[in-house]
Amino acid sequence: MSKASTAGRPPSCPICGKPPAPRFLPFCSGRCAEIDLGRWFGESYRVPAAPVEELPSDDDLAG
Repeated sequence: MSKASTAGRPPSCPICGKPPAPRFLPFCSGRCAEIDLGRWFGESYRVPAAPVEELPSDDDLAG
């Protein structure tokens, strides 16, 4: 399919690939939206970030 034929049309549901429903954009249903949210809560998705140095604990400071 050419880019011209998909212009102006939202991309398909990122979970199942069906056309999105206006009420649940970018998802096709509440079910797919909840699946996506569950993946975030379950840490299946992660935002890339630089490693964080650990701060010294209170025990390290007291010594």
